[in-house]
Amino acid sequence: AKILEKMRVDVIEAGFAIASQGDFEAVQAVAKAVKDSTVCSLARALDKDIDRAGEAIKNTNSARIHTFIATSDIHMQMKLRMTPEEVVSQAVRSVKRATKFTNNIEFSPEDAGRSDIDFLCRIIEATIDAGATTINIPDTVGYNIPHQFGETMRELIERVPNSDKAIFSAHCHNDLGLAVSNSLSAVLNGARQIECTINGLGERAGNTSLEEVVMAVRTRQDIFGCDTNIDTKNILAASRLVSSITGFVVQPNKAIVGANAFAHEAGIHQDGILKHRETYEIMKAEDVGWHANTLVMGKHSGRNAFKVRMSELGVEFDSDEELNNAFSRFKALADKKHDIFDEDLQALVTEAQAESTEIIRLISL
Repeated sequence: AKILEKMRVDVIEAGFAIASQGDFEAVQAVAKAVKDSTVCSLARALDKDIDRAGEAIKNTNSARIHTFIATSDIHMQMKLRMTPEEVVSQAVRSVKRATKFTNNIEFSPEDAGRSDIDFLCRIIEATIDAGATTINIPDTVGYNIPHQFGETMRELIERVPNSDKAIFSAHCHNDLGLAVSNSLSAVLNGARQIECTINGLGERAGNTSLEEVVMAVRTRQDIFGCDTNIDTKNILAASRLVSSITGFVVQPNKAIVGANAFAHEAGIHQDGILKHRETYEIMKAEDVGWHANTLVMGKHSGRNAFKVRMSELGVEFDSDEELNNAFSRFKALADKKHDIFDEDLQALVTEAQAESTEIIRLISL
């Protein structure tokens, strides 16, 4: 929670207070520790959930209750066994009850991605009237595709008469690998809050990745026309902390925070990077917490990148012939060994120097 606050995350959903004593205490602890971010507790549209959430967040500077109820036909019929009228009534009752604890109320129609649009308009209008200040649209099972989810967001904002009284939000799951794309489509269509997680951690295939959304919006402000409050220089530290706590290793090719995100091995790319960073980089590694981009030495590396790396290691070549000989040795090694470390590069030079040293043997005195 502290590093999220340091990143200037607007709202921290700290837990599901009714779920367990541990969750309740976690929400309480975050509520007490955090001073600048809003602290939120999740709650089903049930009186006992709302009351427990309200108790958990009572000691924070800025509190929110996030209540939800399912709105898709399959959820209402098979899970809730409630009629649409009963669902609307329950949602309104819960939002009104939450206003006893805070005036910052978020409402989510669960499984909105598979819900009837007319019914969504109806329940959203009713919950805003009841006091909801944020309306979150969840693609709970990751079923939607970007243009579809964006159109849903835009249609809800346009059709709900009192939509101007609430901030619209997106909550996407990654079952089809589209959580970030769907979230960005929502932003393009009026959403002003995105629910996301560090490293895309979450149920099943995960949720929307915070680092990817933040850097997409910041890098392409020409498209999105907006930005976030996030201090991006803390992104890598947050990613590593979450990975350490959860035990989920970040894949090397993960955008923004993966070990290879700013690593260049291809010779053409390395040559371009050395001449001008923006030839192959659309953002600076330092902006998200890395020290700098990395030239990965391998079989695809070019002679210029090899020369620069050797110079960084304190090795200078007296002639092109000497450079070419060392580079040939490097290429031969790279064909046999996938990862070339600095020690390998230094050993190449040492071996070359040893072979070039003239050996004088004393035959007799």
